[in-house]
Formats: sequence, structure tokens, C-alpha cells
Amino acid sequence: MMTMTLSDRIPNALTIAGSDPSGGAGIQADLKTFSALGAYATSVITALTAQNTRGVSGVHPVPADFIAAQLATLLDDVSIDAAKIGMVASLEVAEVIRDTLAQRRPRWVVLDPVMVAKSGDILVDDAGIRAVREVLVPQADLITPNLPEAAVLLGLPAPIDRTGMLAMAPALRELGAGVTLLKGGHLRGEECPDLLVTDEAATWIEGARVDTTNLHGTGCTLSSAITAHLARGDTLQEAVASAKHWLGEALAASRRLEVGHGHGPVHHLHAWW
Repeated sequence: MMTMTLSDRIPNALTIAGSDPSGGAGIQADLKTFSALGAYATSVITALTAQNTRGVSGVHPVPADFIAAQLATLLDDVSIDAAKIGMVASLEVAEVIRDTLAQRRPRWVVLDPVMVAKSGDILVDDAGIRAVREVLVPQADLITPNLPEAAVLLGLPAPIDRTGMLAMAPALRELGAGVTLLKGGHLRGEECPDLLVTDEAATWIEGARVDTTNLHGTGCTLSSAITAHLARGDTLQEAVASAKHWLGEALAASRRLEVGHGHGPVHHLHAWW
């Protein structure tokens, strides 16, 4: 009988997030990303949305007790190597996630504070913002806000350059996350720099801007790519760098897709199709 070694085992990754019918963001993007990057994908749905590539027309939160049931049933059976948390709309849901993961915590927890859609639509109310900031951020090994999300978390204007990003970084760290990746995709210019801030240093993760309008779900996709790499055993810095490079390729390959009439999705499965 053949014995499976640790290196042979495919890791299990979990996404706790909202659903996107158009398939470019949320749970759907995460499942595609995990699968593309060699992690077995599991999911717990926190909200149903009515959205497409042009915007969000409605959000229907899943009741907290049913989110608790999804988590408990899954974790009773499946060992999770890394988890990613996306859209969370209420304090009650945030507390359910915090309490459950505190009891059965994966090695890695990545928080993508999804509060602002690519279209600019605000997805959560003030109570939801406080829940993310006060309950979930301190539980995360890594948070991955873009500039508008960081501004919402801190109640400050969004940075417009690298100097502003560096100035904002200490305040984000004070919220209690282990490590912060402040994403600079909203800056203008040919470069798309992200700022990785740890206890030891602030490091720029560089990347060229891809000329495309297919930007729907890029934040969800990057955080789930990082989660997949962490599940596979990469270090945090390796996971961030590899995920950013892979996302650049997915953006470049998105020209092959024709999905919707707004901000289309990236090509998550570009290496396979």
C-alpha cells in the first residue's frame, strides 16, 4: 500500500466570502484561484449579491447562525491549511468567524477587507466596517486592503502616492494585524506598487500596470492567490510575490475573455485554457 508523504498531499484552502453571480469576484473568483494554484478549494458563503461587471444592485446577508453551521460542519470534517476571509457585513457574523477560527485556527488567516466594489459601490454599512476593523483585523496574519478600503478602515483620505502609502502604513499596523499588504493599484502611473509591512520592515512589491479594463475581482483574486501559496507552504513574502506575478499574468490574459459590458474579470485559468 502506497503511503502519501506531506509533499504529495494537496493542501486545503478555505474562502469565507460573498457570492458573485458574474463569477469574477468573491467566492467564485476564490474557488477558481485556489484550483488554478494547486489548492483544494472549500467555501463558506457570507452573503448573496446581485451584481455583474457594471455594479452591485443588491446584497442579501446570510444569517449568522447559518454561517456558523457552514463553518462547523466543514471544519468537523476537513483540515484547512489556510483560510481567506472576504466580505463580512455585520458584527454578529464577524464574531462567529472569529470565535470559530479561534477554536480551529488554520496555520494562516488572510483578511481581504471587502467593503468597496470595483464600481465604487459601498458593500457594507458602518457597523460592518467596525466589525471588520475591531473583530477580524486583529485575528489576521495578513490583511490586504486597497487604498479606498484602507481609507474606510481608518476614516482617512486615500493616499495618492507612495509617500502617502508609507505614511498610512503605521496606522494600519496599529489595528492589530500581523502583516499588512497595502495595495497600490489605485495610484496613477505605469507602475502598480504594493507595500508589504511587517514588524521588521516595509517592502515594496513592484509590478507593471497591465493595460486592461478587466479589473473586476482583482482584490479577491490576489488575496486568494496568496492564501493558496501559503497553504502550499510558501513563506509570507514568497506567497505575496508569487501571487502578484500570477495576477499580472491573469490580467494580461483577460483579453481572451468577453464577459459583460463593464469591468470584466481576470482570466483565472489562463495557464490551463
